[in-house]
Amino acid sequence: MKRILIVKVTSLGDIVQALPVIADIKRAFPGVQVDWAADEAFAEVVHWSQSVDRVLCAPLRRFKKARRWADFKAIAASIGELRAYRYDFIIDIQGVYKSAIIAFLARSSRRYGYRAKDLGERGAAFAYTGRFGPRPAGNAWQGMRISAGEVLGYVPDGPQIYDLKLPDTGVVPFEAGEGPVAALFHATSKDDKKWPLTHWVAVGQELMQRGFRIVLPWGSDGEREEAVAIAAQLPGATVLPKLSVTEIARMIDACSLVIGTDTGFVHVAHALQKRTVMIFVATSPSHFGIEAPFRSISIGDGHSVPPVSEALRAIDYVHTDPRTAGVSATAA
Repeated sequence: MKRILIVKVTSLGDIVQALPVIADIKRAFPGVQVDWAADEAFAEVVHWSQSVDRVLCAPLRRFKKARRWADFKAIAASIGELRAYRYDFIIDIQGVYKSAIIAFLARSSRRYGYRAKDLGERGAAFAYTGRFGPRPAGNAWQGMRISAGEVLGYVPDGPQIYDLKLPDTGVVPFEAGEGPVAALFHATSKDDKKWPLTHWVAVGQELMQRGFRIVLPWGSDGEREEAVAIAAQLPGATVLPKLSVTEIARMIDACSLVIGTDTGFVHVAHALQKRTVMIFVATSPSHFGIEAPFRSISIGDGHSVPPVSEALRAIDYVHTDPRTAGVSATAA
């Protein structure tokens, strides 16, 4: 086996959580080349991986919104790059039309994807010559590892290995100072996933009493307004400037603690092995959550708003010394 293509085009959290598939493949087949096809909007995230050999991308999302000729030409050029090599296997772990089209256009006689009932868009089935087995129960991220292993004939073993290296952007996200820094990711892609502003303030106040400095990232004008409203009740908290995806990742890497809702950057924090608490209000923690002993934890049942007390217990948990909890430091 010489070369494999992984197709996972979006989005931030999903791509980050899919990266351990690469480590699994390379552990099973030393020396194999693994390429990755993604939407241009998320290509920089794939470039963080030290295990991916070639990143293929096209401005699919941007073209869908603007229909610009320049984007169309970029997509056409990307097809030539996609077809530069013949792949032993193509594994589509996205399962929608655009990922299926990429899989179909790439050169291989073995293109694998989900069964029709497990696809995000059922029409994507046209692209595949083979199917994964039934979608594994439980965590979606482990499910991707299992599905890829089914295709290639190995069983994924051990913890997720992300193998990330963030490029130096030259941007200092916050001033160095005394005490640990906690980032509060209050923003979400959907309103029903939000945690109440009063809860963020209560957690922030408790963290400040424990000696943490608070930083508040944001992505849109509305999110900035919410960050300002939270900071107004947390004297000394910092509302960060507008940052790129990689700049936010570097900011996360400089923090001691990350707390946030079900959003992509909280998955980044987990992948960077930061102490992380993920809050679920309207999505499934058992399916989309994060977990690492005494380092990362998901709270909430996905149907109601978790109370502040539950978040504080989670913060205590991720700061538990594994040596005093009866587990080895390696397990954490």
